[in-house]
Amino acid sequence: MALPFASTSPNGATSGSPIGTGWHARFEGSHTVVVLAQDWRESDYDAGSGDHNAIFERPGTAALGFDSSGLGHWGSSLLAFLAVLRDAAQRRKIGFDEAGLPVAARRLLALVPGEPPVAAAQSAPAGFVERLGGSGIRIGAEVVAFATLLGEVVVGTGAALRRRARMRLVDLIDAMAEAGIGALPMVALVNGLVGGIVAFVGAVQLHRFGADVYIANLVGVAEVREMAPIMTGIVMAGRTGTAFAAEIASMRGSEEIDALRVTGIPILDFIVLPRVTALSTMMPLLYLYGAAIGIFGGFAVAVAMLNLSVASFMAHLQDAVSVREICFGLLKTLFFGGWIAIASCRIGLHAGRSSTDVGAAATAAAVSGIVGIIVIDGIFAVCANALGI
Repeated sequence: MALPFASTSPNGATSGSPIGTGWHARFEGSHTVVVLAQDWRESDYDAGSGDHNAIFERPGTAALGFDSSGLGHWGSSLLAFLAVLRDAAQRRKIGFDEAGLPVAARRLLALVPGEPPVAAAQSAPAGFVERLGGSGIRIGAEVVAFATLLGEVVVGTGAALRRRARMRLVDLIDAMAEAGIGALPMVALVNGLVGGIVAFVGAVQLHRFGADVYIANLVGVAEVREMAPIMTGIVMAGRTGTAFAAEIASMRGSEEIDALRVTGIPILDFIVLPRVTALSTMMPLLYLYGAAIGIFGGFAVAVAMLNLSVASFMAHLQDAVSVREICFGLLKTLFFGGWIAIASCRIGLHAGRSSTDVGAAATAAAVSGIVGIIVIDGIFAVCANALGI
C-alpha cells in the first residue's frame, strides 16, 4: 500500500497527509520525519487512525524522526500513536529518534510499556552429557550447602550447651511440644497397625514350619530394630518436617527473615537451632513410644487372633529384644530427626517468595525427609552387618 502523499518537493522530500489525521510524513534520504500538527484530542484521534504502517513501506528507511513545531494541544491519543510507531520501528529494526517530540511527551512515552521482545530461537536440546553434568553440579551445590548448614548447627549446638547461643527457650519449648506431644496420636496409630500387620504376616509364614511361638521374636525384633524407627521417621517427615519448611517459607515470603537479618538477629539461633534441637531430642522418645505401641499391636493380634498365650509371647519377646537392639534403634532415630529438621530448614530458607512456593517447599521437605530416612537406614544396616550387630 502506497502512502498517499500529495506532492514531491524539488529536493526529493515527499510530503502528504492521510485523511482524518493530525500528521503527515516527509522523506529526507534514508530518514522519515513524521510531522505532527493540529490538536490531538481523544475525541478526534486514536492510535489506529490513518495509515501509519505505510510510513515504513518506503525501501531503505533507516530511522524515524519527528517534527512537532506545528503541534497544538495533545493528550493520550498522541502517546498511543507514538507507542504504536515505536513498537513498529522496533519490529523492523528502524531507529526511533524522539528528539523532535515535546519533552513531556518523551517522558510519558518512556512510561508506556513496549511490546515484549520476541523470544529468541530455542537452542538445540542439551545432550545427555550436558544434562548429566548440570545435575551433578546442582547436586554438588546442594551437598555443600547442606554440609555448611550442618556444620553451623553443630557449632551452634555447642554454643547453646555453653549458654552462648541466642536461642530463646520459649521457641525451643514450643517446637518440642509441636514435634513431641502433637505427634503422639499419629505415631501410635501407624506403629500399632504396623505391629499388627507384622504379626499377621509372620504368623502365615511361621505356621508352615510349626513355629507359631516365634511370632513374638519377629514382632519384637522387627519393631525395635527397623519398623518403629522407620515408620516414626516417616510420620515426622510428613508431619513436622513439612510444617517446618512451610513455616519458614512463609516467613521468607512475608520478608520476616529479611527483617531479622537487617536487625542483626542470627537466623541460625532464632529459626534453625530450636527446630533441629527439638526434633532431634523428641525423635528417640517418640521411637520408644512407637516401638512399645507396635509391640502391643503385635501382642494383641497374636493373643486375640492367633491363640498365642500371654506368657509365651512375653518370654520369647524378652529373649529376642535386647538393650543393644534398643540402643541401635535410638541411634538411628537420632540421625533421622537431625536429617529431617536440617533438610526442612534448608528447603524453607531457600524457597521462593510466592504462595505457591510454600506448598512446593512442603512437598520437597516431605520427599527429601522420607528418601533421606531410607538412605540413612540402609547405611546403618550395612554398618550393623559389618560390625556383627
